[in-house]
Amino acid sequence: MRRSLVTDHSEISRLFKVRAIVAGLFSFLLIAALLSRLGWLQIVEYAHFSGLSKENRVRLMALPPNRGLIYDRNGIILAENRPTYHLELIPEQVEDIDATLEGLGEIVTISEQNIERFHTSMRTHRPFESISLRTRLSEEEVARLAVNRHRFPGMDVVARLSRHYPQGSSAAHAIGYVGRISEKELNTIDVSNYRGSTHIGKTGLEKYYEEELHGIVGQQNVEVNAEGRILRVIDKIPPLPGNNLVLNLDMELQRTAEQALGDFAGAVIVMQPKTGAVLAFVSEPVYDPNLFVHGISVKDYNALREGDYKPLFNRALFGQYPPGSTFKPFLGLAGIDAKVIGHKQSMRCIGYYTLPNDEEHRYRDWKKWGHGEVDLSDAMEQSCDVYFYELAHRMGINRMHDYLREFGFGDKTGIDLFGERSGLLPSKEWKRRVHNKIWYPGETLIAGIGQGYMLATPLQLAVATSALANKGKKIQPRLLKEMRDTNGEITAMAVPSTSWIELKNENHWDVMHKAMQRVLRGKWGTARATGWKLKGYEMAGKTGTAQVFGIAQDEEYDAETVARKLRDHALFIAFAPLEDPEIVVAIIEENGEHGSAVAPIAKTIMDKYLLEDELKEDAK
Repeated sequence: MRRSLVTDHSEISRLFKVRAIVAGLFSFLLIAALLSRLGWLQIVEYAHFSGLSKENRVRLMALPPNRGLIYDRNGIILAENRPTYHLELIPEQVEDIDATLEGLGEIVTISEQNIERFHTSMRTHRPFESISLRTRLSEEEVARLAVNRHRFPGMDVVARLSRHYPQGSSAAHAIGYVGRISEKELNTIDVSNYRGSTHIGKTGLEKYYEEELHGIVGQQNVEVNAEGRILRVIDKIPPLPGNNLVLNLDMELQRTAEQALGDFAGAVIVMQPKTGAVLAFVSEPVYDPNLFVHGISVKDYNALREGDYKPLFNRALFGQYPPGSTFKPFLGLAGIDAKVIGHKQSMRCIGYYTLPNDEEHRYRDWKKWGHGEVDLSDAMEQSCDVYFYELAHRMGINRMHDYLREFGFGDKTGIDLFGERSGLLPSKEWKRRVHNKIWYPGETLIAGIGQGYMLATPLQLAVATSALANKGKKIQPRLLKEMRDTNGEITAMAVPSTSWIELKNENHWDVMHKAMQRVLRGKWGTARATGWKLKGYEMAGKTGTAQVFGIAQDEEYDAETVARKLRDHALFIAFAPLEDPEIVVAIIEENGEHGSAVAPIAKTIMDKYLLEDELKEDAK
């Protein structure tokens, strides 16, 4: 049978229509899906994508300046900046802060203290500013956060410079430390200049020279995407780094003094009398300032606050002690200058002193059988209390007050640190104003040997001794030597203020210098055990002992039966070389009992300063 060659046009037409309908229906469905999606994005999701689009715009970012460095006089770095990784969040980019913090806590360790500090910072920062949540991330933690970054919009790991103190606890009370900016500090600083900064000087030189160390904040306009990543920098004003501080401190001398003081609490000040430069500033016990930079734990802070002898207490600056017999050179000088007594005039010491109208009360000498006939030099050499009882009685408390204020007692020294205390130089008017009581003659005698109401800081003793060494030139102590910019150019020099103490007879300075030399070189000198070991220079000094508690008239002090914290304080002041003083040392050793026991500390320091070059030459 043959196939028909005639085409079935009706069948072809039907197939075409079916295919056209199917294609049209498919196209309609695609267009409907596209329009539905477009409607969903434009209507339902409008708020979400509108917010994201606003993030893809130009943003002004603060550029915190690099904090200035701190060096000692020989270029040893005392405070530096080290790079560390910080975990930071931008609050306005985080949809759920609590959920984000919980999620991040599963990746890296985040303490309750970190979270509390973060919420505090949120209240003081703008929503678009980055806030630190964790500092000092390890490389492993940085890697884990990088892998999970897509899960946490607004989170970033940022490399920042953090303060570090490479010398640890050495000179910590002078240098101080930085810490996180508190809400209270935000009310006192120029907030606009601290955009992007998280730390500020809290104590010591870090606080005193905060403005110079901090620098000036910069800024840049950047384009960021919806995730907050920077796409490009449009323009930039770089920050101006803070100035570097070069101090007068000599870290080798500082460590020598710290080691010489041993495990005793106390303070040592070493100064150049001609310049006011503070070469060593020791307060023991000490602490590590690095503990405070990123936030000290409650446990560590309580250990410092409640520890024996309070390591955080700056004894050199805040400690107020009875000066004891270290007060005698100044009173002796006042006595002969006021012509109350001649420097060669002698009196008899029988081991105690009584007031003319009160012979029942005996004011005892430290040597109960007395020193015999003594003049000023003898009294200085042997530290005769009876001599100075009589001198104080003749002077009277008000005249003593006026003379001794010239040496800086009762006033702040003006050192470049905050919080200095002024000690106490009593007078009749002071007691009436403060205690509403009259002044008794016996109190004048006690003040004459540096006890009773008399109080002085270690720094005051160093400044007064410098004035004595300088024969009347009193100079302000300074820790700062100079400031330098990042290029090493000097931008400022420390210029300490000076004043002069005028004596009626300038020869009296030499009288006192020689009397103080006898403390170390005299046959009965209270520091003769140290003085006989001196080689290469002559030292002038004065030992002192300050009572921690009172002793009844019919009792005797017995160190073996007294707890260490109740034993007498040991003091010593000195300068050398005798003919042309270059160095002054003031030492207070709490519960050290006798000034003669700490005189070797002064010798160790002076040997280091005056003889080191000679010793090095001898060793070659």
